[in-house]
Amino acid sequence: MKVTSKSKKINKAWLNDHVNDPYVKMAQRDGYRARAAYKLKEIDEALRLLRPGQLVLDLGAVPGAWSQYLRRKFAGAGAAVGELDGTLIALDLLPMEPIEGVEFILGDFREEAVSRALADRLGGRPVDVVLSDMAPNLSGIESSDAARISHLVELAVEFALAHLRPEGALVCKTFHGSGYSQQVKLFKDSFRIVKPIKPKASRDKSAETFLVGVGPKVRQPAR
Repeated sequence: MKVTSKSKKINKAWLNDHVNDPYVKMAQRDGYRARAAYKLKEIDEALRLLRPGQLVLDLGAVPGAWSQYLRRKFAGAGAAVGELDGTLIALDLLPMEPIEGVEFILGDFREEAVSRALADRLGGRPVDVVLSDMAPNLSGIESSDAARISHLVELAVEFALAHLRPEGALVCKTFHGSGYSQQVKLFKDSFRIVKPIKPKASRDKSAETFLVGVGPKVRQPAR
């Protein structure tokens, strides 16, 4: 594929913004794998969803910054190693470098083998919080990308309704744009309380935002 001078300029601008991003610098300082840790931190501090002792599922976990935040939250004095008060299970299509105390499942949660592996780890326990930082590979074609984003949001909601306890919560990444109002409606149809939130750690130029649903209205059977 030919790289144009325009794309080179865009890549250079992005790299410059990334290197000078204060959250990137904070992540490097604090030992997080990505700046995304601070997005979850802000959501957690605003809504108080995450507490030691919980069972939490992290969908689309790679590279693991959200799982790292959870691991520290559920450990004594925010430790990155040592005893953990709670159960953290991460899932992704891509391999993830291990995080102490976090159980990782590689694969698509819609596949029978992955679903079975998750069921074995859950042991019949309902989940307190489902986190979804899943995002599609974007093509640059707006209608196609919007459909892919909406599909992942729908999958996250379906998954959450199958696994959450009655007062449980889903935190789901999405993007403002075509299909967003339908996603909000899906959340309102599925949860008693719905809150949209855009953390300061999300880039100003990004359409990224998060939908939070608390208290599933109807529990769906796990597949």
